[in-house]
Amino acid sequence: MFAALRRTCLAAPSSLYLGPSSSLRSPATRSRIPSTRTYVTEIWKNTKSSELTTALIRTKDLYKTYKPITPSIRHLRRPLNPHLYTGRPLRSLTLAKRKNGGRNAYGRITVRHRGGGHKRRIRVLDYKREEGGVHDVVRIEYDPNRSAHIALLFNRDKKAVGAGRWSYIIATEGMRAGDEVQSFRRGIPEGFLDDYGVKTSSFAPAPKPNPSSSDPSSPSQEEPDAEAAAAAAAAFASTQNLALGLLRSKTLKPGNVLPLHLIPPGTVINTISLSPTGPGILCRSAGSFGQVVAMEEGARYVQVRLQSGEVRKILRDCCATIGKVSNPLWKNRSLGKAGRKRWLGIRPSVRGVAMNA
Repeated sequence: MFAALRRTCLAAPSSLYLGPSSSLRSPATRSRIPSTRTYVTEIWKNTKSSELTTALIRTKDLYKTYKPITPSIRHLRRPLNPHLYTGRPLRSLTLAKRKNGGRNAYGRITVRHRGGGHKRRIRVLDYKREEGGVHDVVRIEYDPNRSAHIALLFNRDKKAVGAGRWSYIIATEGMRAGDEVQSFRRGIPEGFLDDYGVKTSSFAPAPKPNPSSSDPSSPSQEEPDAEAAAAAAAAFASTQNLALGLLRSKTLKPGNVLPLHLIPPGTVINTISLSPTGPGILCRSAGSFGQVVAMEEGARYVQVRLQSGEVRKILRDCCATIGKVSNPLWKNRSLGKAGRKRWLGIRPSVRGVAMNA
C-alpha cells in the first residue's frame, strides 16, 4: 500500500507539466498568470510583529553591532546614542589630566592595572547648581571620565558672567538639546506662581494662635475664637495644599534641582547631596537613581532608598536632581577586544597562581 502511494505521489508532478499542446499555454491564460513570483516572506513584511518578536529583536534597536569581518568587532556592541554632540567640549570648562600610571610620589605602584590610554581632559561639572533661573540645554556630550553623559547649560540671565554663564551637569535620562532646566536650591523665587494667584508666603508654616489675645475670664468668648482659629487653620491648610500641588506640577521635571522636603514620596532622583550646602555625591553613575521613600511632616530627615537597597536618612534641606542618570545601557556594552581596554587606560590583570614563585 505504501509503495503504491509513493508511486502516486512521485507521478503527480508529471501530470502538471505544461506542454506545448496544453490549454494553459493560451494567451488568455498567460495574461492571468502573474509574471513575477511572490514568496511568503512578502506577506510577512506586511504583518505586524508580535510582542515576543519585538522583545527578541530589541537589542538591534538599542545597540550598534558590526559585521564580523575581523575578530575584534565580532562581539563589539555599543549603545546607540545618535543625540550626542560629535564636536569638542567647551575649552573653558576643561582641565588637563596628568596621569601617574597608578604610582604615588615615591614611584611605587599603589593601584594596580593602571597605565597608558588615550589622552583626556577633565570636564568641570557643577554639582551644586546654585545658580537659579532658567537654563537652556545646548547639547548632550560624551565624557571619557565617567559612564554617564553630560549636558552643557546656558544661563539666560544676562547678568551672569564667567562660570555662571556656561556650565556642565550630569545629564538625566531623556534630556535633549533645547530642554529647559531650573535650580531651586536657594528656594522658590518670588512671583513664581503669580500666574495662578498663589503667593510664595503660602509655603510658610501656619500661624500660631496668640494666647494673650483672648481673655480667660470670659469663657463665652473662647468658643467663637476657637471656631474662628480652626476655620482660619483649615483655610490656610487648603491654600497651602493647593500651592504645593501647583508648585510640584511646575518644578517636578527631569533635570530640575529641588530640596528633598519639596519632593513627594516615590519620586526618582539622582545627584543627591549629603549637606544643605554641599555638592551632589550619591547616584551619579550611568543609569543609577534613588527614590524618596518617606517624609514626615515637620521631620528633620527624609528617607531615600538607594539602588543597593539601603534606606538612608538625609537632611530635609539637602538637594537632589529629578530623574534618572542618562546612558543606562552602558553596563551591557561589550568592548570586543583587549586593545580597547588598553585605550581606556586599563592594563592586564594576571592571576597570582600564574606568577613565578
